[in-house]
Amino acid sequence: MNALRLSQRVLDWWDENRRTLPWRAPAGKACDPYPVWLSEILLQQTTVQAATPYFEKFLRMWPRVDALAAASLEDVMGAFSGLGYYSRARNLHDCAREIMRRGGQFPTTERELRGLPGIGSYTAAAIAAIAFNEAATPVDGNIARIVARLIALDEPIASARREIADVAATLTPRDRPGDYAQALMDLGSMICTPRKPDCPACPLRLDCAATKTGNPAAYPRKAVKKDRPVRQGAVFFAQRPDKAILVRRRAPTGLLGSTIELPGTEWSVKTDPQQGANAAPFAADWALLPGTVEQAFTHFVLRLRVYAAPDAAPHAVNRDCYWLPRDEIGAAGFSSIMRKTLAHAMDHFRADATRSVNTRSNEKSSKRPSGKES
Repeated sequence: MNALRLSQRVLDWWDENRRTLPWRAPAGKACDPYPVWLSEILLQQTTVQAATPYFEKFLRMWPRVDALAAASLEDVMGAFSGLGYYSRARNLHDCAREIMRRGGQFPTTERELRGLPGIGSYTAAAIAAIAFNEAATPVDGNIARIVARLIALDEPIASARREIADVAATLTPRDRPGDYAQALMDLGSMICTPRKPDCPACPLRLDCAATKTGNPAAYPRKAVKKDRPVRQGAVFFAQRPDKAILVRRRAPTGLLGSTIELPGTEWSVKTDPQQGANAAPFAADWALLPGTVEQAFTHFVLRLRVYAAPDAAPHAVNRDCYWLPRDEIGAAGFSSIMRKTLAHAMDHFRADATRSVNTRSNEKSSKRPSGKES
């Protein structure tokens, strides 16, 4: 395998087929590290399609790193709402503030970039290569799959990361390393896809050991999936007559850290959500709504039952809870699971209100006096 010829074929392919993405500089233009960094953080565990509107929103709200550093964490969490993996939002904010503390300039090397909050080995290499043209070797899921097929890796990626990284590093060119890294990302997204790789269109087909087996989609080998445990819990939807709802902010560390949520019980495999009313934030006629709200996380599945008090008086509440006005709900930093939970509760009461209106209308119709007989 000739590394120089291989990388040149990849670059030649990319020069003709590169994707147009909002964070990419035009061909031949220098890259601004701010959008490169922002996009790489947003794309962690997220597709391009899902990340793009968030990237555009962040640039509108905070077009430079100094603006992001000056923003409140609450505003950053709110802008991140719905994208998941919320530690990224905290790290974005912390990293922007650290960059400003260092004088407002991004470090230019992979080693220095790794010293910033939220920037690990992949992200540091990607920024160094794309923004500063350092011969760094980022290895994301797409690049790992391409390398695994090049060498017909006969084991799961997770158990061969060092081998994959070493092979990838030997293939990284000194000339145009940032373009080469982005070219591999595009190649993995457009051609060397997980299920149905388009090998005839691939610039690496002559070097690919997996292609030569006749079954490239069999590589890399799939890891055996483990069943995820189910955790359960209960949450409480309280709504005042003015439509404000009772919420609290999660702890800054841990799962969904710093996001806004409805108050509720802990999430546990042992929790019986039917008993959740005992943990209500105040005494009221809590009604257990039909159905559950579910979401799959990386290591478990969460199943929530919802108790509701739709016309709660403005009770005194715990110090960690507060009333969120209805017109601020959309901008609040709710996680995806909490947005599902809110929708579940609100849809239930909208349906109840519609049924109530229809019932009253039917009752009036049935009591309407008939006209006089002629």
